[in-house]
Amino acid sequence: MQSTKQQLKALAEARRGVIVPGAFNALSAKVIEDLGYEALYVTGAGVTNMGFGLPDQGFMGLTDIADHTARIRDAVELPLIVDADTGFGNALNTYHAVRTLERAGADCIQLEDQVSPKRCGHFSGKAVIETSEMVGKIRAAVDARRDGLLLVMARTDAAAVQGFDAAVERAQAYAEAGADILFVEAVTTADEVRTLPQRLQVPQLMNMVIGGKTPIVGAEELGRLGYGFVLYANAALQGAVAGMQKVLAQLRDAREVREDPTLVAPFAERQRLVGRPFWDALEKKYA
Repeated sequence: MQSTKQQLKALAEARRGVIVPGAFNALSAKVIEDLGYEALYVTGAGVTNMGFGLPDQGFMGLTDIADHTARIRDAVELPLIVDADTGFGNALNTYHAVRTLERAGADCIQLEDQVSPKRCGHFSGKAVIETSEMVGKIRAAVDARRDGLLLVMARTDAAAVQGFDAAVERAQAYAEAGADILFVEAVTTADEVRTLPQRLQVPQLMNMVIGGKTPIVGAEELGRLGYGFVLYANAALQGAVAGMQKVLAQLRDAREVREDPTLVAPFAERQRLVGRPFWDALEKKYA
């Protein structure tokens, strides 16, 4: 049987537009797995939003994402792509971050070239570090791997700051430094989306942010274009927020909530997702 790292590498190389939803905690990861997805993304924005109630502006630290990764790794068998922001410092910090996240269960670690503190790729006001500094971080990440199958994903935010061509040049430099997967963030036109797979040879991820700067393109088309992964980092989060607002508004207004499957997951479904039958059986075994 293939390891999760081998599975992820095969998915990247197949270039068929595999949809990768974002998980912000262990239960969201279990829902993703239960619905049949092939991989998931441990989202820094989601951890920051749901864990701290703060915007994606560099508030998350290495310990935060490592703790979430370890819990998710324990909950699901899917390959995990883990958002490591800027590596939480310089190349040495990046080396340490890769060691820490690999130990926590990551199969791929994503690093980006923003100036720290970073911000959401679809926010204004971003800045990027020098290409040479990011190349050093990627080289450090590659050297830090204990398992050579661990993948390194390099993200560039340069399109918003220096233009599309500069972003492509950076991505190419990152591939030459050893990045296994490339992620050009926040492109703004459908033509740019279509062009990237023609200009970069390394497998790529395209980020579909609902309400963001990149036009939404279907996963089928992105697969035909040659993208390895289609990221929906915070679709589950946005859906969860909408669901919470809906049920809590009804509770406030009607003063009660009944078991309506269009409004809340049934009690039995919640227990199934968290594996209660397994734990009940275990309890009987050891009684």
